[in-house]
Amino acid sequence: MTVVGEAQVGTLLREWRERRGVSQLELALRADSSARHISFVETGRSRPSREMVLRLAEQLDVPVRERNALLLAAGYAPHYRETPLDDPALAGVRQAMERLLAAHEPYPAMVVDGTYGVVAANRGILMLMDGLPEHLLVPPLNAMRLTLHPEGLAPRIRNLAQWRGHLLAQMDRQLSLVRSPALRELYEEVAAYPPPAGHVEEAVGESAAAHAPFALPLVVEYDGHRLSFVSTIATFNTPMDVTVSELALETLLPADPETVTYLSLLRP
Repeated sequence: MTVVGEAQVGTLLREWRERRGVSQLELALRADSSARHISFVETGRSRPSREMVLRLAEQLDVPVRERNALLLAAGYAPHYRETPLDDPALAGVRQAMERLLAAHEPYPAMVVDGTYGVVAANRGILMLMDGLPEHLLVPPLNAMRLTLHPEGLAPRIRNLAQWRGHLLAQMDRQLSLVRSPALRELYEEVAAYPPPAGHVEEAVGESAAAHAPFALPLVVEYDGHRLSFVSTIATFNTPMDVTVSELALETLLPADPETVTYLSLLRP
């Protein structure tokens, strides 16, 4: 008789394999197993060992949090810790993030968690947030809410429709990889925001398009100046902690000389 846990882990592994577009044979070769064993695992006829679950998850590039979920479904204890970011054990991580944020100034940069909660930000981000209503600045701050709320940065974003589409697509891709009710709730909230009152959508300016043809720029009106940025996102390689695995450093780089000039004047 197949137990529930075995059937569940097999179903989850099959979903991940199909999501990655990998055949049973290809996965077996990668994991030093056999297609027959992979088939038996997926149908619940065979219970994978703890080591096999981790090996298959690694070959399928399953997110760290979901690897723990696979282990639990197979009847094993989680392999990866989930340490609070303020825990002394992650002091080195916090210090590294602070150094990176400071080094990026005067350009904006921040670190967010798996639900886009802002866990650290530099003065460039604080500058862009200047003048936002107090109710949006009450902790915990959320980057998606701050950006897309009709009283947040949205009225200042000159190419809002494009940038909003980019952010929603980013969240949708993330939701396809993790089962996160909190992230789903956030997505539904920000996707339902009405457009800012009186906002007029503009095409990306010639300057931004000329200097950032390789990426969609974020064009923001600030203090009478039009600032144009391209966004980059960095994560930790081979994390062994769920919290660390979900941290992302987002940096905004100037997309035109005008933005470089303006921000350089703000350098302390």
